[in-house]
Amino acid sequence: MYRYDEFDARFVKARVAEFRDQVERRLTGSLTEDEFKPLRLMNGLYLQLHAYMLRVAIPYGTISSRQMRMLAEIAERWDRGYGHFTTRQNIQFNWPKLRDVPDILDALASVEMHAIQTSGNCIRNTTSDPLAGVAPDEIEDPRVTCEVIRQWSSLHPEFTFLGRKFKIAVSAAEEDRAAVATHDIGLYIVRNDAGEVGYRVLVGGGQGRTPMLARELRAFLPKADLLPYLEAALRIYNLHGRRDNKFKARIKILVHELGIEEYRRQVEAEFARIDRDAIAAPAEEVSRIAAYFAPPDLPVRPAEDAAFERALKTDPAFAAWVAQNTHDHRAQGYRAVTVSLKPVGGVPGDATAEQMRVLADLAERHSASELRVTHEQNIVLPHVALAGLYKVFRGLAGAGLDAPNRGLVTDIIACPGLDYCALATARSIPVAQAISRRFADPRRQAEIGPLSIKISGCINACGHHHVGHIGILGIDKAGVESYQITLGGHAGADASLGERTGPGFAYEEVPGVIERLVERYLELRSSRRETFLQTYRRVGMEPFREALYEPAL
Repeated sequence: MYRYDEFDARFVKARVAEFRDQVERRLTGSLTEDEFKPLRLMNGLYLQLHAYMLRVAIPYGTISSRQMRMLAEIAERWDRGYGHFTTRQNIQFNWPKLRDVPDILDALASVEMHAIQTSGNCIRNTTSDPLAGVAPDEIEDPRVTCEVIRQWSSLHPEFTFLGRKFKIAVSAAEEDRAAVATHDIGLYIVRNDAGEVGYRVLVGGGQGRTPMLARELRAFLPKADLLPYLEAALRIYNLHGRRDNKFKARIKILVHELGIEEYRRQVEAEFARIDRDAIAAPAEEVSRIAAYFAPPDLPVRPAEDAAFERALKTDPAFAAWVAQNTHDHRAQGYRAVTVSLKPVGGVPGDATAEQMRVLADLAERHSASELRVTHEQNIVLPHVALAGLYKVFRGLAGAGLDAPNRGLVTDIIACPGLDYCALATARSIPVAQAISRRFADPRRQAEIGPLSIKISGCINACGHHHVGHIGILGIDKAGVESYQITLGGHAGADASLGERTGPGFAYEEVPGVIERLVERYLELRSSRRETFLQTYRRVGMEPFREALYEPAL
């Protein structure tokens, strides 16, 4: 993983000192809250419903065991003993006191972490595949590209104050595990007919009140042209994007209003005009960055392990967990492990300080001291030997982190909702908890199969409900929470936006609504191998709508 150089360390330390002075002036009243707001946002500090919230950057989701231990210490020392891992592959602390934030940032800087550009109208954390560098189906490690983008975009003088926040995702695998089409700019690392590696560039994706899927801007962009082309695309957006209405300020609105052909014409013209050599990342710098992402020196392992096979046969819980929560690894004798942060009845994405330390210890002993945060709000241990899998499982079980539910009905994405967020109009977390309790039986979850439920507590769609197989949107309807249901959304390579079923439902009705949808799916599926999404795409909305509304007629 990438390491700070001397400049990085000096810069982050200086930024912390600068913010310490700004916090002191706010506490003494020399700065009003309005004056302080843009300063705190540049340092990842939000004012939520009940308290400040600090969002910490985890670039492309990669984190070391040492850094995870620091997050645990921060949770314990300056917060309420837990942190919340987000869909942007970051972590949030929901209860820091303002006077403590500079000390938190100092502690983060000591382990090469910060909170810069986790908020504000700038280029946010570039996200990627949590199996990057591990997955057998990838062309190359996409985190190299992510790091190049991070260094280019950090405090970029043209793009620090955009019309709205800007999000980029990169995937290099056959299976899109980074939700590329839902981003302002999405990059697929691909090969052209000549076998050259480059980028397929998408633009104009996003969710919120006007959900749109990104459209193709370039079918193939040579690797050397990445930064100049991104520069051109951002310049056109910065020049023409709406600034009079924040709800229409995202690049998706510009692309929609101009049309993809006209937007492409302007980007290509700007790309032809700019000095590419002055912007492009030098080849030697890309090589330097790539060296940080060389695969760890993993001991050579046999393809099979006798102790692992015995544990599979003697411990059914372990066998179920291996089947659902581990992934193939490009190195023989290894697996990548998804650690679910979605225990039945738990808060999706939350981890206690104790659990973070367990994860750090397991990563150090069994995963080359490396972890990944996923955009599904889970954690990945990317390099676990077959011989160590049972020890990892037992360690996770002791910390309540052994739920075998990756990708199943209880692996729910949920935004903070009215429990924390000042923008929310409805609760999200209690809805997720109630649904997970309704489907608590692991055997039932396995019977249902892959099913993505995503919940947002307002139309800003931080819970990504538009791309859930089942999406749930909570809104305020005359002072009462009402939950709209959408079906058929998907965030993968064949991305789709969900379609609304009809009128909304009361808070207490939602678990039963999901139950009826699942039961109708089980009736309709053509075989046990046909997933909820496949069934929905085959039969359409009407049978599911009947299951929800017919009894009321």
